[in-house]
Amino acid sequence: MGRAILQAIAESSDLQLTAAIVSVRNAASNSGAGWCGVQATSDAAAALGEADVVVDFSRPAASAMLAELAASLHVAGVIGTTGFSADEERRIEAAARQTAIVKSGNMSLGVTLLASLVQQAARALPDFDIEIVEMHHRMKADAPSGTALLLGKAAAEGRQVALDDVRAGVRQGHTAPRAEGSIGFASLRGGTVVGEHAVIFAGPHERVVLSHAAEDRSIFARGALTAARWIQGKPAGLYSMRDVLG
Repeated sequence: MGRAILQAIAESSDLQLTAAIVSVRNAASNSGAGWCGVQATSDAAAALGEADVVVDFSRPAASAMLAELAASLHVAGVIGTTGFSADEERRIEAAARQTAIVKSGNMSLGVTLLASLVQQAARALPDFDIEIVEMHHRMKADAPSGTALLLGKAAAEGRQVALDDVRAGVRQGHTAPRAEGSIGFASLRGGTVVGEHAVIFAGPHERVVLSHAAEDRSIFARGALTAARWIQGKPAGLYSMRDVLG
């Protein structure tokens, strides 16, 4: 994702890369690497010194720390990382009280639209069972994916319930009948799949399926840069891609 974002910045006419932040280990291996005229660095504080916005697709612990640093320097943030713990979520929420942050489980403009459609369908089909199926490449660490959880939250909002109260995990062995009103998740991993998501509304004798397939990581980079443009000048707060698209 980092390289996809760098490429998208290089192709833009209105954005300038001021720094490329990498881990200490990767900084050593990329010591001679230059992108858009800047060198890779592990010094996040120095990197943020000239920035208006930091775009972050790293790991949960690093993202939480970077959000806190950006907030202390009054730099806006765009976070596309997923898999946060409850404590890391709280730290990002606290940082958003000092600076503007766009955070989303998926930066794709298409997925943002899909989430709105899922919310509407969940509201319109209150008696249909909801199942969310996602597939990603074999190296993806978190499951369900951040996008699947984003879609699950949208469905729960459509039903005016909290996702944590109705979320159903992996089913295995002899299970009881499906809990009424639950939202189920299934995660598949394999190959080099960028990302596929389907939200299934299963009713009596009919099904409605809303889906999205990501064919290239550049769609997430373009969405993140759309968020970076939008967030500049916004008051402190935690925003989503739905806010970005209005």
